[in-house]
Amino acid sequence: MGFIIRGAKNAFRNTIRTVSIVAILALVTGLALTMLLARQAVQTKIESVKSSIGNTINIAPAGAQGFEGGGEPLTADQLAGVVKQAHVVNVTETLRDRLSGDNSSLVSSIEAGTLGRRFRGGNGGTTEIQGGAAGNGTFTPPVEATGTSDASTVSGAAIKLTSGANIDAGSNDNVALIGADLATKNNLQVGSTFTAYNATITVKGIFDTGTKFANNAVIFPLATLQRLSDQPGQISAATVQVDSISNLASATAAIKSTLGDKADVTNQQDTSSEALAPLENIKGITLFSLIGAVAAGAVIIFLTMLMIVRERRREIGVFKAIGASNAKITTQFVSEATVLTLLGSVVGVLGGALLSNSVVSLLVSSNTSAETGRGVRQLAGGGARMITSFGGPGGGFGRGFQGTLQNIHATVGYEIILYGLLGAVIIAIIGSAIPAFLISKVRPAEVMRGE
Repeated sequence: MGFIIRGAKNAFRNTIRTVSIVAILALVTGLALTMLLARQAVQTKIESVKSSIGNTINIAPAGAQGFEGGGEPLTADQLAGVVKQAHVVNVTETLRDRLSGDNSSLVSSIEAGTLGRRFRGGNGGTTEIQGGAAGNGTFTPPVEATGTSDASTVSGAAIKLTSGANIDAGSNDNVALIGADLATKNNLQVGSTFTAYNATITVKGIFDTGTKFANNAVIFPLATLQRLSDQPGQISAATVQVDSISNLASATAAIKSTLGDKADVTNQQDTSSEALAPLENIKGITLFSLIGAVAAGAVIIFLTMLMIVRERRREIGVFKAIGASNAKITTQFVSEATVLTLLGSVVGVLGGALLSNSVVSLLVSSNTSAETGRGVRQLAGGGARMITSFGGPGGGFGRGFQGTLQNIHATVGYEIILYGLLGAVIIAIIGSAIPAFLISKVRPAEVMRGE
């Protein structure tokens, strides 16, 4: 016990050296802890992103895109096989149609303008190009009608209600949600009614997407729109949610095999992976920095104790001359190194805990500024091309993805601190025991003769 106490006291024999060693060890420990916390935070965020964003598969009738192209609509029986595929969490089915003066009392909230008058949109999705004289301003863009099996989102875009309540997407009632601009244009409120397909529809809620095109829309329960539009069992598109981006490729292949040439099946794996690349880069940076910090700490302890041990060769010789064993001498220097390391670790842990979130934010900002922006633009572009009744999932998806990548916080847990301190003590013991054990084997007579 006396050698342990003496070793602890020896840690403060040289104040300047003690402060210098503690400061260096604190810097190394703080860096190691910060990198460990950053890696843990990034890994947690990656797992969260993989399970919630970028894990969707889009299914459309082969040859169809929105109201363009051709082909045959999908059916509920076809999609029943999709639901059974491994890693599929949810399948949202949608049916699209258009409301105009021919089949509805609703007046579109969008003015045709120059762009709208270039094309004349007919009911049922037909499009015919007009000549210059025909563009006389009499055409009014139709109202987008969407039937959905999940009224919380439509093709990946969240529904934000400004008033009223959501519809029961599984019902067959004559109810609907209506876009804010469309409601204003037609003087509709929650509880009001309008006519569509020769039926009276009750407004259950009003939503606002932030865009004029998407706010010129009506959302029905899927079965309701199928019945009213005389399209029983037909589906225009489906959005499949997979449990993780990691399983996106295998799930896509399985769905393609199930549907064959009846459907076009696409996903966003490439762009999602590209958007996740900055986080993977941060993981690599933190890993190498963590290894470097730990290695630096071990080298510092080893060289410091080697210097101290060599300075005290005479002291070691005296101890051995009076009968001290190699184990006791080694214990004294291990005790001294442990005290220095613990002091540096405590200071480093406090600094690392305070600065970890700032370092994480800096790493995320520097790595996502270029790559994430490019990935989000590609995601938005892909979503826009799908042309859903909500303006496509791309815009909302991209903004949500970008926000998720930026929203990363490091959390300091007691387990991490305890493991960190334990690791520091082990490094201190090994780094000090080796030089102390080697020098303790010297013969007292050789030391005295050399001195």
